[in-house]
Amino acid sequence: MFSPEVRESMIAAFAAMSLWELAAVVLALAYLLLAMREKISCWYAAFASTAIYLFLFWDVSLLMESALQVFYLLIAVYGWWQWRNRPDAQETLHIHRWPVQMHVYAFAAVAFLTLLFGYVLDNYTSAAMPYLDSFTTWGAVVTTYMVTRKVLENWLYWIVIDGAAIYLYIDRELYLTALLFVLYVILVVIGFFQWHALYQKQRSEPGQAVTI
Repeated sequence: MFSPEVRESMIAAFAAMSLWELAAVVLALAYLLLAMREKISCWYAAFASTAIYLFLFWDVSLLMESALQVFYLLIAVYGWWQWRNRPDAQETLHIHRWPVQMHVYAFAAVAFLTLLFGYVLDNYTSAAMPYLDSFTTWGAVVTTYMVTRKVLENWLYWIVIDGAAIYLYIDRELYLTALLFVLYVILVVIGFFQWHALYQKQRSEPGQAVTI
């Protein structure tokens, strides 16, 4: 599957891998597994993993990915706030679907921002793989917001974004993170079916509100 040169490079990278990257991977995996089960503690794991990745991505010149981590820190707090059962809440946040029009808006926004920031990074910075870096960043921004609002289709978005991120991380020799995202692709498929089953169950229960 890989040439001898690539295999040797991967072995060397694994041998030199920092405990920080390992910790970030474990925490990121914990976030996804907890999110699949709608556990609010997923946001604690997300915050800790993000704080580590903020510095790791900056160190390998993935500037947009590093900037994305700042957003993730804020969205982890927002997600926790949205998911927690507040005494003053009018209704509980339920899994729901976006109408087609919302997806069109999301696709258009990600495409525009990818081209805009990719051009800026390509021409005015030393960022590696600027357009792919921009795509995974802005795609993740939109999709993470969908997670905080429990939009069912977020899992389908993640399949595309995580798939693109695998190539990005291999290019930057973040092999453990790349392997994490391979696992992510598998888990998000499982997550979609788990949330879909919960979505169908919620729809069948009388009096269940849908929050957009």
